[in-house]
Parts: sequence; C-alpha cells; structure tokens
Amino acid sequence: MSIRDANVPVIGLIGGIASGKSVVAAELARLGAAILDADRAGHEVLALPDVATAIDARWGRQVRDAEGNLDRRALGRIVFAPGPAGERELEFLEQLTHPRIGELLMRQVAGLIADGARALVLDAPVMEKSGWYGLCDRIVYVDAPREVRLARARQRGWTEEEFVAREGAQESLEQKRGRADLVIDNSGSLDGTRAQVERWWQTLFD
Repeated sequence: MSIRDANVPVIGLIGGIASGKSVVAAELARLGAAILDADRAGHEVLALPDVATAIDARWGRQVRDAEGNLDRRALGRIVFAPGPAGERELEFLEQLTHPRIGELLMRQVAGLIADGARALVLDAPVMEKSGWYGLCDRIVYVDAPREVRLARARQRGWTEEEFVAREGAQESLEQKRGRADLVIDNSGSLDGTRAQVERWWQTLFD
C-alpha cells in the first residue's frame, strides 16, 4: 500500500531544528495518528549493508568509532560542513539514503492502517528535498524562537555551529512556514501545545 492509498489524512510535520516536532508528533499519536518518522528510518537505513559499504568507500575510518560503529556526529561534521565541499558530501548522502528511507516508510503504511490509525503523520526534516510535500493533505509547522531552539539543541550536546549548519542545510524557516496549513506555537508549556493540537485535530474529522 502506498501512502496515497491509505484513505486517511496525511499530515506533514515540519519546523526548525529543535522546534519540538517530536512533542507535537507525540500529541498527534495520543489522539490516534500513526507517525512515519524519517529520522528514525534514516538511522535504520544507515545500517543497511549496501549503505554501510558506500559510506565506507566514500569516507572510510573517519566516520567509524573505535568499535567500528558509524559515528553519526563525525558524519554530520562532514556533510554539514560549510561551503561547496559540505554541499557535495550532503548531496551524496541524501542520494544514497532518501530513496531507501522512503521505501522503508511506505512499507510501514499498510500495517499502521490495519492497526487503526486515524491519520498518518510524516515527520521528515527535508520534506522539500525528498519530494514528500506532495504526499501530504495538510502541513503543520511547529514554531519556537531561535533562542529556545538553540537552548534545546545545546541540551542534546550540539554546538551553535552544528545547529546553524544543520538548519542551513534545510529549507528556510520562511519557506516552511509559508507552506503550512497550521502553525503550532511550541515555545510555551506542554499544556499549551496540547490544546492547540487537540483543537486542530477535531477539525480534521468535522
């Protein structure tokens, strides 16, 4: 089954780095949606034998830790490096992984629908590059001020330079926000975010 055959609303979930998309996704899941998590799928794809072989051929030991496992942070420093060199490496990684991520997510759809999902939520940082906007019936943009998002990113262990580099590799915040059918303000309390999500959720089925 493809995502367009699901016969339930398909919601694209977008926002800036550390805006709190996972919080909104969890609230939607609580209400009956199923989450298609492209980040999680990306981690699985990186472990596929053919992908691992291509990564080693491209970058060698510099992206492996002492045990031989993929060091995603080291890989991130390469593909999110500023300038044309970083752009080339990111393009290589995306061409290698995006089709496989899409295939993995689509394989999940039938099972999620069979389990009674009332909607599908596509949570993908690079909706434009992957071409997945066209799969969505509604787009939800999760908003939070830069200083809030940077503080959250630092709690994850990121430097400001890593935060800037990763955000710069995505579609601009203005472009993302301009695509949205709904903007969720996630700069305040969980209760405030939850109330916004619940109000909007009801409109999907009115």
